[in-house]
Amino acid sequence: MGLFAFSELRVVTPSKHALAGRLRRANLAFACALGLSLIASPAALVAPAFAKGPDSLADLSDQVSDAVVNISATQTMEDKHASAAPQLEPGTPFDDLFEEFFRRRQQGGGSGGNNDTPLPRPRERKSNSLGSGFVIDPSGIIITNNHVIADANDITVIFTDGQKLKAQIIGKDSKVDVAVLRVKPEKPLKSVKFGDSEKMRVGDWVLAVGNPFGLGGTVTAGIISAHHRNIESGPYDNYIQTDAAINKGNSGGPLFNMDGEVIGINTAILSPSGGSIGIGFATPAATVMPVIDQLQKFGETRRGWLGVRIQNVDESIAESLNLGPVHGALVAGTDDKGPAKAAGIQAGDVIVKFDGTDIKESRDLPKVVASAPVGKDVAVVVMRQGKELTKTVKLGRLEDNEKLASLETKAPETSKALPPTPVEKAFGMEFSSLSSAARQKFSIGESVATGVVVTDVDPESPAAEKNIQPGEVILEINQIPVKDPSEVSAKIKALKEGGKKSALFLIANTQGEVRFVALSMQ
Repeated sequence: MGLFAFSELRVVTPSKHALAGRLRRANLAFACALGLSLIASPAALVAPAFAKGPDSLADLSDQVSDAVVNISATQTMEDKHASAAPQLEPGTPFDDLFEEFFRRRQQGGGSGGNNDTPLPRPRERKSNSLGSGFVIDPSGIIITNNHVIADANDITVIFTDGQKLKAQIIGKDSKVDVAVLRVKPEKPLKSVKFGDSEKMRVGDWVLAVGNPFGLGGTVTAGIISAHHRNIESGPYDNYIQTDAAINKGNSGGPLFNMDGEVIGINTAILSPSGGSIGIGFATPAATVMPVIDQLQKFGETRRGWLGVRIQNVDESIAESLNLGPVHGALVAGTDDKGPAKAAGIQAGDVIVKFDGTDIKESRDLPKVVASAPVGKDVAVVVMRQGKELTKTVKLGRLEDNEKLASLETKAPETSKALPPTPVEKAFGMEFSSLSSAARQKFSIGESVATGVVVTDVDPESPAAEKNIQPGEVILEINQIPVKDPSEVSAKIKALKEGGKKSALFLIANTQGEVRFVALSMQ
């Protein structure tokens, strides 16, 4: 039945003394062959040591488990799609009859035109979710994920001793997926503290505690597999990756270090089946602690706001801007009313340092800006045309519901005008002037005041690879404005003669949103 019986199997092992003697003789013979002297010692016979995990995590589990809670969240809503009509197979002869009958009842007509038949009451639909959380203050402050409680009308916190308490939401933040709850216990609760997630190293042991699959308190262990993971779930992605088993229901639970400190909140898993495959993600304590502090103080977040639109810097862009090694965040545009523009930061600048923190890539900038205090004067170091400049910016506040206002565009007028005639070609693109005919043909908004229109793009060209589209407008080449197709050709020719490997285009779409694109000369 799948078992193997090993009878009559004997392994003959030399005695300890015989084995030691053979090893000494072998080592001595080897040393003599090399012309070396060898003094045998007991230490020379000791097997190499291998790293291993802790002998037991029972003490740690006992220390922290009572502070970890289960969270049951219920959302009750009216089911507008519920109907009292019976569900019939499509195409039956009575389809139309039943549909008309129940439609008249819902309109108050009753079965015979009277109102003696009461209308069915609107049905309510309940949505339940189970997750985890942990107590950070004995008075009853509990942390969990925002997505665990979402739009819940009723939240119940269940403790390890079976106690159930209703919870109210102090504050929540969808951007880092964290929520702060409050319960009112009769006596102080067991609590845990946050630790320094920045000190944790890849390979360090961690303990995850939570409520997987609604089973109740469960402890799993593993190591930190990676730092600073970006899973594209939000603007401030900076996850700890772990192979400690994390499953559905673990969300909102703590990830502990070996000192019993919370160094992360278990938030997401990567799994095709919904179960653990050894890839789980926790939001670092360093990321959530400032947000939790704001939610406790104000009931909302108060993030810093710089007022720039940024994009990644690649090797072609770095070469075009004389930036040296690839680093920083390229400013594609500034908000007209934002702090950056007031401080003199321009499109084409590369932000390489913010308030003393090096910006290695574009996604680093939103995180450090958001964590900076509103109203603070910060030093922002930018690279502009190969030179380093420092600008002082007074940070504004990024409201949770703030979105960049979409630029207004006029409705395109119907026109039978012939398409603009291309007069120049480069990089697989054809260009024409920004004429009224071109505006009508491509519905280019008035916010794009000047530039050269891309009228056609060869699908096999470098421009197509960078997703340049007909109707987009070239504003600058290597940070020099262009207004006529002939200027595009002249500028590209000058760059080639100057030995440049790429040309940096500033391109606006039809709504006026801009981005930088570097195209190779080779």
